[in-house]
Amino acid sequence: MIRQFELVDLVKSYDPNADEAVLDRAYVFAMKVHGNQKRASGDPYFLHPLEVAGILTEYKLDAATIVTALLHDTIEDTLATQEEIDKLFGKEVGRLVDGVTKLTRIEMQSDHAKQAENFRKLLLAMSDDIRVLLVKLADRLHNMRTLHFIKSEDKRLRIAMETMEIYAPLAERIGMQEMKNELEDLAFAQTNPEARRSIMARLEFLREEGGDLVSRIKKELTKTLSKAGLKVEIRGREKLPFSIWRKMQHKDVAFEQLSDIMAFRILVGSVEDCYHALGIIHSTYRVAPGRFKDYISTAKPNGYRSLHTGVLGPEQHRIEIQIRSHEMHDIAENGVAAHWTYKQKAGKTEGRQYRWIRELLDILDHATSPDEFLEHTKLEMYQDQVFCFTPRGDLINMPQGATPVDFAYAVHSEVGDRCVGAKVNGRMIPLRKELRNGDQVEILTSKVQTPSPTWERFVVTGKARARIRRFVHSQEREQYQQLGRAILQRAFREEGYEYTDKALSGVLKVFNQGSTDDLASQVGAGHLHARDIVEAVFPGSKKKRDQNVIPLTKAKPKAGKGSSKNAIPIKGLIAGMAVHYAGCCHPLPGDRIVGIITTGKGVTIHTIDCDTLETYADTPERWLDVSWQQQTETPDVYVGRVHLTVVNEPGVLGTLSMVIGKNGGNISNLKIINRSQEFYDLLIDIEVENLKHLTEIIAALRATPAIDMVERARG
Repeated sequence: MIRQFELVDLVKSYDPNADEAVLDRAYVFAMKVHGNQKRASGDPYFLHPLEVAGILTEYKLDAATIVTALLHDTIEDTLATQEEIDKLFGKEVGRLVDGVTKLTRIEMQSDHAKQAENFRKLLLAMSDDIRVLLVKLADRLHNMRTLHFIKSEDKRLRIAMETMEIYAPLAERIGMQEMKNELEDLAFAQTNPEARRSIMARLEFLREEGGDLVSRIKKELTKTLSKAGLKVEIRGREKLPFSIWRKMQHKDVAFEQLSDIMAFRILVGSVEDCYHALGIIHSTYRVAPGRFKDYISTAKPNGYRSLHTGVLGPEQHRIEIQIRSHEMHDIAENGVAAHWTYKQKAGKTEGRQYRWIRELLDILDHATSPDEFLEHTKLEMYQDQVFCFTPRGDLINMPQGATPVDFAYAVHSEVGDRCVGAKVNGRMIPLRKELRNGDQVEILTSKVQTPSPTWERFVVTGKARARIRRFVHSQEREQYQQLGRAILQRAFREEGYEYTDKALSGVLKVFNQGSTDDLASQVGAGHLHARDIVEAVFPGSKKKRDQNVIPLTKAKPKAGKGSSKNAIPIKGLIAGMAVHYAGCCHPLPGDRIVGIITTGKGVTIHTIDCDTLETYADTPERWLDVSWQQQTETPDVYVGRVHLTVVNEPGVLGTLSMVIGKNGGNISNLKIINRSQEFYDLLIDIEVENLKHLTEIIAALRATPAIDMVERARG
């Protein structure tokens, strides 16, 4: 317990002009009014405000703030009144105590409504005088240090979560890094005690293995820098368990893979010395790629300035090094407290010069409820996440880089599966576009929509990726089964046998498959050959394999016919499923087509005159006789490729796209393959319904004066 004269001496040591009488009066008054009150630990209650005051003296805060810390619970927890505080300690202290008291009263409420209103009041108070926030943070820090004395586990967890979500980010925002780190670590001990114990055990093991490793590294770094004529002060430390845990989660790495469990701060005299020291470190030790950050030339929003780098340092240990001047270090440790010098003539210290506080106040002005305000303000405090809103105002938080598809799955899995488009702030945007903090996102859905495999390329949330993969695999398996059974039915028929699932069940063990569906799926995917299965079912067959293959000539449909007796229907399937269309010839409904069985992909559809088919001439067993299914009332979209030569003059591309658009086509890709002073050669992929549709577009393009030549592209 800090005694009265010790507290006064502490304040006078950094503020010789501090009013000693008011400090003495506040100490005695608080001790008297709290009387015999006890805390959960059983200690006298007066120890709490005294410890809060002690914490604030570490940041060299003015006498008014220290007095406020001593008195911050008197109005709420004792018979003292606001008028009494104003009379005994002055208007300035009275206003600060009133601000903290209002926050304390709000905390007596419950659950989420309490937390939201608490934060709203806190922001209002600190916008007028940042010292209210400083007292509140010190109050929360001491409460967290003694949180283990509270018997209710639910209450401890609630307080810890509130600390993690609100008070620790606020401490970071005003640059009080050490306080922020301690608040997070104390909360971590409640929210995930097992993980913290595990990390503590590993740290203890490292200490035992390395002995006095930190001291040895400090000694070598000092020697290295002193040789270059630099006067330095080096401080070494281990990262706190929560910082280690967060980095493990963020980078998805094991404890042993972290390079900055040990961090060293090199304090020098000036900015020039910072860069000089950096050059020496980088020329002496191997640098870890991607670890260098310059926060001196570009400071963080909270005023933090320092050079960060990672090296394979002394004794071949991976370490993090921070290089800063003494002034930068003071700001890094104490943040806003280092910026402010409180003088009696100042009256009060404004917090409005902080841009982020102004932004939060602007949000406060437009928020309709405390809950809404709390949700909005999290946008400003969490920089590694994106917070977006549904049209109803519900808050959805996701990792940075999240897209409307991630948002849709975050709302509900069914919404994600049926997503066809998205409006952000009232405007349609592509589904792959990254969302920004504060966006209002409206997801457009359709009952007939299903997840697209292409979504997996740009989604960032695990939920979205897992759901898309699960759907694609299920659809892929279903398509492979259908295709495999069609192939098997034809193979059985050509051997003179009737296909049945019962026939397949007898050879499942031969092919190491669990069911007939699995066996058919493997055939459809091209991993098993239908002929091998027929021979396994009917081992007495005397026909040779080369007599059972489909001749090349049989795979080609007769002219003028759209289908054959054994044709397999081709549908407008999702790309990447069992049936897909060749990029070399871009087959369209109306083209004569042939299917080629491709291992791992199912069937690839080519036009019958595609040059690529020559590469399959020696493997006729891979050819399938296929045809187009009759189109539905809602035609599918296919891609046709055209080759154009256009005149090199302004407006030609506009004319080109207008002609295609007027004829119902949509350009999905455009590539300039050759250019000269007079002409450009282009390859354009156009989304069309069928061959007739593409032919109509080609005819319209040929009638355009600026287009010299247009033809359907092959290969």
